[in-house]
Amino acid sequence: MLIFSIVVLTVQEKEYFCSEIRGSLSMISRRLLRIKALLILYAFNRRDDDDLALAEKELLFSINKTYDLYHYLLLLVLELAKIASERIDQALRKRVPTPDDLNPIRKFVDNQVIKQLNDNLALNRYISATKISWVNNPHVPRMLYNKMIGWEVYNDYLLSEDNSYLNDRKFIIRLITDLITGCEDFLTNIEEQSIYWNDDLEYVTAMVEKTLKKFRPDSGERTGLLPMFKNEEDKDFVILLFRKAVVNSGRCSELIENNTTNWELERIALMDILVMQLAVTEILEFPEIPVKVTLNEYIEIAKYYCTSKSSTFVNGILDNIVREIRKEGLFNKQGRGLVGETVREDV
Repeated sequence: MLIFSIVVLTVQEKEYFCSEIRGSLSMISRRLLRIKALLILYAFNRRDDDDLALAEKELLFSINKTYDLYHYLLLLVLELAKIASERIDQALRKRVPTPDDLNPIRKFVDNQVIKQLNDNLALNRYISATKISWVNNPHVPRMLYNKMIGWEVYNDYLLSEDNSYLNDRKFIIRLITDLITGCEDFLTNIEEQSIYWNDDLEYVTAMVEKTLKKFRPDSGERTGLLPMFKNEEDKDFVILLFRKAVVNSGRCSELIENNTTNWELERIALMDILVMQLAVTEILEFPEIPVKVTLNEYIEIAKYYCTSKSSTFVNGILDNIVREIRKEGLFNKQGRGLVGETVREDV
């Protein structure tokens, strides 16, 4: 199995990436695909073998795990509702129930969004197909339930006279974004369950929030969830990006070394090299992606996955490489990829 480097992002950095993901039409955005390719490329370079097929398999597996987490969070809401319902039933079966036991507040278990999620065909199909569940970690939903019943927001919600759909949806979103993903014990458990989830939770939470905000009172059981990829092109993009970066690593290294002033390639941090390797690969191998888009993406990624000065360093080298590529006439841009390019006509 490939081993990732663990990168801890600041709150501000996480918000930056989440804002980009919220605009995505799919669960996995292009930026996240680039990041996944970078992490697998890093792991591939730390391995003793050159098994490209295994690395590509690991890349797709890591993306699938992110999509699993998306469904795990939605399923976790249902687990909390199930525990709440069981606690109400247990209280009613007491030998001497209290007035509160006999007249429980069912606002949470009867939450309209929870009912929609429980009936959602897409969610149920995914759970059935992948067999994901919290059955092997039952302490997690129980722990979160105990935190929830002591949560001021939860108790205010129960006592509120606002029984509207909007209030139900607002609470479920806050439950996920504030209580669940803000719980240190939950974060620790997620990290222990999968190394692929170390950096994913913030991104996935943003997509869950986006999904729930699209739910409406009349959303039926056929309401769709976000697809993993926007289209097949995105899946092909990340596989080809990774594959070409590996196959053409020598060519990329030569371009980097030729445009690095007073620096030997061996002295440059591996992550810096890999960011530039992916950027150069994307510039040369993806004619429909504008150069400016590629440069902006990898410079931003370098800010959060490399050293503090890497983005400036990477930016300078990539600018030099782009000038060399233009001078040598190596560009093969077409369609949207021509945006920002000067089209020269031979007379």
